[in-house]
Amino acid sequence: MEKKKEVSGVRFMCVTALMGALAAVLEMLNFPTPFIPSFIKFDFSELPALISSFALGPVSGVCVCLIKNLVKLVTGSNTAGIGELSNFLLGCALVVPAGLIYKAKKTKKRAVIGSLAGAVCMAVLSVVTNYFIVYPIYAAAFGGMENIINAYRAIDPTVNTLMDCLVRFNLPFTFVKGMASAGITMLVYKYISPVIKHSGGKTASSRI
Repeated sequence: MEKKKEVSGVRFMCVTALMGALAAVLEMLNFPTPFIPSFIKFDFSELPALISSFALGPVSGVCVCLIKNLVKLVTGSNTAGIGELSNFLLGCALVVPAGLIYKAKKTKKRAVIGSLAGAVCMAVLSVVTNYFIVYPIYAAAFGGMENIINAYRAIDPTVNTLMDCLVRFNLPFTFVKGMASAGITMLVYKYISPVIKHSGGKTASSRI
């Protein structure tokens, strides 16, 4: 039994590390999207973290988010670690509620509910972290808050304050970003979960 636990722990660490590396690669493959300022990029780097959270538990999902941002920090952050901290917190806001809700009862319905709850938490937290932490620091470094707001005004001239920008743009953008990763997870999870968990076929944990 002790040996089995040790092997299971090693597998947990190895799979989590691999998923963290994959998340780091996916973050590099970002791209701009219409209807939001070009300095905000879309990527699928939360996908491996969400899969890990469903397959191995929320702790694995959090570790994947941490690895991804540590890799970005070491290989060349242009935000002095602030962007990475925000990204880590937002990733955790997605994968922790999703993983906990799914872990309580491993059904497709619970996976959907968990993903939706996580995406909502992620979107709401994006407003909080950007308003109080990220954008004030960016404003100090890049010439004032007005320059940031003007980037949003170029898309919607009616925005007046930073909170306007975050609620109209960042909140829905982050929600869609979270749900996009959730949607892909629903499509691929049942095929890759047995591999992650080292089982021969579908298990109770692959009911998505």
